[in-house]
Amino acid sequence: MSSGRWQHPGMNRRTAVQAGAIGLLGLGTNHLEALRAANSESQATPATSRTCIYIFLSGALAQQDSFAPKPDAPDTIRGEFNPIDTATPGIQICEHLPMLAQRSRHWALVRSLTHPTNGHTLGHYFMLTGRSVKSAGFKGDRKPRPNDWPSIASTVGDAVPRYSAGLPNNLPPAVMLPEKLVHWSGGTIPGAFGGQMGSHRDPFIIEATHYGDPFWRGAYPEYTFPQLPMKKATSTPPKVFQAPSLKLPGEVSGGRFGNRLDLLTTIDQQRKALEESAAGQSYDLHRQSAISLLASQEVRRAIDVTTTDTKLQERYGRNSFGWSLLMAFRLAQAGVPMVQVNLGNNEGWDTHGEAFWRLREKLLPPTDRAISALLDDLDERGLLEKTLVITLAEFGRTPKINPSLGRDHFANAWSTSLSGCGIKGGSVYGKTDADGQTVAEGKIGAGQLFATIFKALGIDHEKEYFGGARPLPISDFGAQPIDEVLA
Repeated sequence: MSSGRWQHPGMNRRTAVQAGAIGLLGLGTNHLEALRAANSESQATPATSRTCIYIFLSGALAQQDSFAPKPDAPDTIRGEFNPIDTATPGIQICEHLPMLAQRSRHWALVRSLTHPTNGHTLGHYFMLTGRSVKSAGFKGDRKPRPNDWPSIASTVGDAVPRYSAGLPNNLPPAVMLPEKLVHWSGGTIPGAFGGQMGSHRDPFIIEATHYGDPFWRGAYPEYTFPQLPMKKATSTPPKVFQAPSLKLPGEVSGGRFGNRLDLLTTIDQQRKALEESAAGQSYDLHRQSAISLLASQEVRRAIDVTTTDTKLQERYGRNSFGWSLLMAFRLAQAGVPMVQVNLGNNEGWDTHGEAFWRLREKLLPPTDRAISALLDDLDERGLLEKTLVITLAEFGRTPKINPSLGRDHFANAWSTSLSGCGIKGGSVYGKTDADGQTVAEGKIGAGQLFATIFKALGIDHEKEYFGGARPLPISDFGAQPIDEVLA
């Protein structure tokens, strides 16, 4: 299996890699007994508590070309795509989402989102944290800071118990994959980490798609395309999906942990650098979760998606979108309560030019296939009633098509979908005017959407955390859930 990278924001990657196959996660001889104990317990049964899979389409999906078509608008607004009927009478979506159209019983649409910025970085920040205003000290310079609002991964991971087979597990409370949200310039998008809740609430990052050439986008390898403005790519191939290996040296099986773990005595000498690069509480959480990750056959199987059954890969898609959502399904099945999936490297949905070709050929097909397969697997295994699946972006795109045959940033009115637990399937909330310029009914912001998400997950949307010395709610002050889309 490919080596891949397992990354945590509090740990320097180079330092971690130097520690070796087991030592990279900070395991030492003082954790041998815990590892042996964890290995004796199966975590292969479905989780009993609610789970969230948060699919983020970085760059911004055009609502007119996906969940809220405008077939009666002028050609300069309606675009090239036609609407199709879904399995729910009266609801139509884009013709290039045919598989999702047939699964409308599972999802609800919110077509009336709005917030006050057309900038990517702040837009990400709002829709990753559920806030409508910036936190004090926010600079927008693509550098996460301790005073940032906590992310949805952090708040949900903190609030939802970690259970497998009805028993507590030691898996990470929140996982992000297949990479960090990275701007094409190389900066890390803020809002995806623990922020005011502390670094120990940062999600674990499974970095399966390595940040490389910033001018490539898409669900590689088969759906790769260069970004506009057209610039010469500097790498071939542009991207590779590498699921991280959680195997012990020499491909030691779980049943032989007890013997082979004695090798950790030689790795333990390398731990000093690890300890110096990670904060105490965060580092301890990292070690303890690593124990479960190495010990759980179910988790090791969840990560190993590129070598799994060919038919299963084809159903999700043999590309970064499909592999990522297959991994998300398996992690949720293993008992990880919060999984954030970033679909679209380097703001890949930022379709300022050639939008219809990109959406038709490169973006919508793998998204349609992968999310549909995810919903099917959750449903068939009885997990969809316990799992909330959200598809969201930082904002929408302009109703009017620009001279480059694309759409620009637009936060006045846009759409999202919610599926699974706590959601009234086959429903639509809110609408825009005839051209999609403004919200006509049911206007909501990030706070109300996140309050809805929390309620669907059984979390009190007024639940507080301590940001310094004072308690703060996990969603905007006064924000209320959208009861119309809740079951």
